[in-house]
Amino acid sequence: MRRVLMLSFAMVLFTMTTLALPKELEGHKFVDATTLTIINKAHNDGLPLSRVDISKFGIPEFAKEYLSHSTGVAVVFKTNSREISAKWFTKKGKNDVTTSGFFQHGLDLYIREGGKWVFAGVGRPKSYGEYHERMIVSNMAEGEKECLLYFPMYSKLTSLEIGVEKGATIEAIPSPFEHKILFVGSSLTHGSAASRPGLAYVARMGRLLNAETPNIGVGGKCKLDDYFINIVCATEADAYIFDTFSNPTGQQVEERLYNFVKRIVEAHPDKPMIFLQTLKYDKTRFDLDYRKFSEGQRSAAAKGMAKICKEFKNVYFVDPALYVGEDGEGTSDGIHLNDLGTQRTLDVVMPKVRKILKRYGIK
Repeated sequence: MRRVLMLSFAMVLFTMTTLALPKELEGHKFVDATTLTIINKAHNDGLPLSRVDISKFGIPEFAKEYLSHSTGVAVVFKTNSREISAKWFTKKGKNDVTTSGFFQHGLDLYIREGGKWVFAGVGRPKSYGEYHERMIVSNMAEGEKECLLYFPMYSKLTSLEIGVEKGATIEAIPSPFEHKILFVGSSLTHGSAASRPGLAYVARMGRLLNAETPNIGVGGKCKLDDYFINIVCATEADAYIFDTFSNPTGQQVEERLYNFVKRIVEAHPDKPMIFLQTLKYDKTRFDLDYRKFSEGQRSAAAKGMAKICKEFKNVYFVDPALYVGEDGEGTSDGIHLNDLGTQRTLDVVMPKVRKILKRYGIK
């Protein structure tokens, strides 16, 4: 099996190097991203461009496609090139109609400026096929740049080469982030409806908290299941943040929450576990059935966490947390956070999360 995977990877690289480049990229040399520094992975094993090894943890078949996505994973490097480009392959699965092509199959580049990560450009994917090539940013000033390139959020990235001018340098750097915080959750955590990878709330919190943020968000599937417990228990991090009340029914929360928390606390007894209350969906304004469902989720979460926080000293419940406002403008479809909803969520949740993490030396 390993030989088959290596041969497949070699074939992909051969294809990328033999395809004719557009004129604007002809003056570039390309470097395999896996020779640089890959960050935001839950573990160091598995395929280098994927967020988790789907052969482990008892992951059911219906969740394997989602967890094979490169969601949240990124590469960091430094270069003195005035231009940065990329060639990449994505194995496309089901399309997420709530998100943009940039989010699903594209790349998102940030450059450190004045100590902050600043948006620099996108690798726009092609609207057809699995092979993409794109100039990400050009006409930059001379000098060395520290770069952070986020991978596609809703497809499996099978290979990536980063291009710079032929006379320029490109080198691996250590992870620039001081901490590691694991995020687990629903499509809200997966990032559905963010306009590009770097604008998902998990990515934004990572830059704000100076932390690598492995993203184990799985759209519609995060229901306090055992395989999520297994992933979290096997992941060493400085803190753990959970959006685990957005998918299960109120009854499932009542039945599964205590065991979920207990097993994870036993694995990481001294680490902070922050549970986020799910949002009050815009869809509940007129859809009475969905309102009943949502209120059941929120009520069960609040009741269950009140008891759990009394029993486990390092477990916290933030309510409100995921928040989109009251004007109906914070979601793409009445459920998923758009960029405005993400900003409103960060305005509400970041002060509370910072206060908790500060107790554990995470600032």
